[in-house]
Amino acid sequence: MENIKNLLESYIPLAKSTAKMFGPNCEVVIHDLTNPQASVMFTVNHHVTGRKIGQSFDHLVKTVLQSEDFKEDYLAGYTFKTEDNRTIRSSTSLIRDSKKKVIGAFCINFDVEALNQMQQFMDTFLSTKVEVQENETTSNDDLENVEGIVDQLIQQIIQNSVHPVMKRHEKIELIRFMDEKGIFLMKGSVEKVASMLGISKVTVYSYLDEIKHKSNEGETK
Repeated sequence: MENIKNLLESYIPLAKSTAKMFGPNCEVVIHDLTNPQASVMFTVNHHVTGRKIGQSFDHLVKTVLQSEDFKEDYLAGYTFKTEDNRTIRSSTSLIRDSKKKVIGAFCINFDVEALNQMQQFMDTFLSTKVEVQENETTSNDDLENVEGIVDQLIQQIIQNSVHPVMKRHEKIELIRFMDEKGIFLMKGSVEKVASMLGISKVTVYSYLDEIKHKSNEGETK
């Protein structure tokens, strides 16, 4: 059986050399997606976004997999803001095992705040606009690839958490985690989660409503 840990660790030299080449503003993170709830297994220059070993992924589903430009297992040049309002330019590439199953992600995060001061010169580099070639459409293969990746994440998340005497509040927390990570943005995900948890689709929606209600209560306090 292939050793996933060893395979992912084989990317560490690449992570270190990438960070060394681009300097302290470049953070590289390796995720173990067979452990989605604590996927960060290696990071260098973690001060860029504050990523720490044992944390979970943030942008994989909501930004990367949901992007029309996610093709061939990678998305390059997307941006997001940190909590202190710094702009981070990122690239994410998926890592597959010998059976083509997605087991990890290799992420590069670059703090471009210093470059923002050179806006005129760096317009091309910093542009978040994506040039779409004519007649370029998202193929069925691309959609199936994304759906397959999210299916794997759902299976792994539930496999890591479900036990025979799982209580209601534990199921709610599990669904909260998946909701925060964007799992339910994918069509059909509610049905898949309901089936794997052995509950109805209506129950999943009721848990999501309860989570939203509690979140709104917390914001108004």
